[in-house]
Amino acid sequence: MESKPVINKTSGIEARGLRNRYVGSLSGRDIGEQVRVCGWVARIREHGEHLVFVDVRDYSGIIQVVAHSSVDLKAEYVVKVEGLVSQRPAGTVNSDLATGEIELTDTIISVLSSAEPPPFSIQDRVEVDEATRLKFRYIDLRRDKMQHHLRVRSKINSAIRASMERQGFTEIETPLLWTPTPEGAREFIVPSRLHPGATYVLPQSPQIAKQLLMVAGFDRYYQIARCLRDEDLRADRQFEFTQLDLEASFVTQRDIMDFISDAVISASKAAGTVASGEIAEITWKEAMDRFGSDKPDMRFGNELVDVTAVFSSTAVRALSAPCLKALAVPNPSSLTRSKLDGLVDRAKGLGAKGLLWLRAVAGADGLHFDSPVSKFLTAEESTGLLDVMQISDGDIVLIVGDEWEKACQVLGQIRLDLGRSQADPNELKYVWVVDFPLFEGIDEQGRLISAHHPFTMPNEDDFSKLESDPLSVRSQSYDLVLNGWELGSGSIRIHSGDIQSKVFASLGISEEEARSRFGFLLEAFKYGAPPHGGFAFGIDRLTALLVGEDNIREVIAFPKTQSGADVMTGAPKEIDAKIWDLLGLSVNVPRKDLS
Repeated sequence: MESKPVINKTSGIEARGLRNRYVGSLSGRDIGEQVRVCGWVARIREHGEHLVFVDVRDYSGIIQVVAHSSVDLKAEYVVKVEGLVSQRPAGTVNSDLATGEIELTDTIISVLSSAEPPPFSIQDRVEVDEATRLKFRYIDLRRDKMQHHLRVRSKINSAIRASMERQGFTEIETPLLWTPTPEGAREFIVPSRLHPGATYVLPQSPQIAKQLLMVAGFDRYYQIARCLRDEDLRADRQFEFTQLDLEASFVTQRDIMDFISDAVISASKAAGTVASGEIAEITWKEAMDRFGSDKPDMRFGNELVDVTAVFSSTAVRALSAPCLKALAVPNPSSLTRSKLDGLVDRAKGLGAKGLLWLRAVAGADGLHFDSPVSKFLTAEESTGLLDVMQISDGDIVLIVGDEWEKACQVLGQIRLDLGRSQADPNELKYVWVVDFPLFEGIDEQGRLISAHHPFTMPNEDDFSKLESDPLSVRSQSYDLVLNGWELGSGSIRIHSGDIQSKVFASLGISEEEARSRFGFLLEAFKYGAPPHGGFAFGIDRLTALLVGEDNIREVIAFPKTQSGADVMTGAPKEIDAKIWDLLGLSVNVPRKDLS
């Protein structure tokens, strides 16, 4: 989505203090009025011997000020301007500016604060490297784009809160100082001064706390929660992130999905965008089969096709795989032989054994395939593939053979690589993905691995498979996806002791280990736990998508770099040895340079 211009209307907001109007609120209706505005000097233009034109900017817009050349001004000076709202002379109206038909004349300009030349231009059209932008973030935040993004984010938060309150949720804050978990390698640790050697952690999510609130009878809880996770940073991930977190009692999966759907549609409207119709729903199996991803981008077609049956008796070794997934690439004029070879390397890099390509070519007797493997195909295989793929002259078919999930994942990523440019950047395509597996595999010790968390309720129809066929058990969990980004996930929780014991046993978690890891939650469940479920989605990710950004750093006021550094403040920094002594700790690892 294209970035919108900075907000230039202030209807309903009273200007107070040193000013009586915001710049963006001025228009031709105000001609003849005496006003006071405050802001930054955006631009200065000489006009003859005695006049200068000064563009003054506040968050709401820009106004042209006519001043005497004796006024000593420089870019980014902070000023107060008193003047008369006047019609611009004929031929000087600026139609690109919201205040372009007016200017301030007969002005008195007071310098409130001088300024050194900024390290880069405030103009959005001037490209600045990210390290410089983040080092001088307070300058970067003056730019129209950043002002717009953070103000839209504020509107999104307000819309989410209004949705939650409208649906009967109570906002409750949960602790930021929390108890460490045995597997908490990604938790930020906070040493305790009063209890030397012991630590708190910063929560990765309020998961357990919000379940305790259900036991406490609060029925519907929500929080715009700050969470922290010590993991590698990337475009959609920061150490600190913000999420809408909710939990509700006596509800079904559908209820939770409806609560969240209302919140995200409200947020979309607040951002000035509209989602494409109702939010669709798709099972995890169908998402993998059709799109090769559990977070499918459904703004464009090119779905995967299963062609395993076509080659069930093949003599081609590369096509002798448990599963064969194919992707048609219509009119692939840009796919040269070298680029096709690059796709083969891409598939191998994603973990596949390889990738086959076949180009459809029209001949006297109809379509046939031109490919390094086409001469090894039987007539029945070629005809079968043409029938299944429904392609035209010049189209290319890509095939990956492997285990079902691997084949889907590899070709799904290639689908994104080739097709994302087809997607309409202004379209919002939400989709619910449901019926995830309860377990995602088996670890090196032969224990099942929970796909969500060990309190996720199995699908009621699959209870009987927990012991006999656990990897086929579906869960009552659900993800919300927008344009190929996972916004968040949730589940109906286990509240029954019997079911919880079976799931723990399937995961190889002993009673002793369960008490160690989750003791206080299990203790609480003894005193009457209602059926409950919840969800959380990332507000950073949602906001980025709604304003047309592909990196959440563009919608966070003070983000970290990809190396985890705050180049503005210099964090993380070494601390004085006396503080470590006070905490009863010592550090003998040399500091890593993060710059």
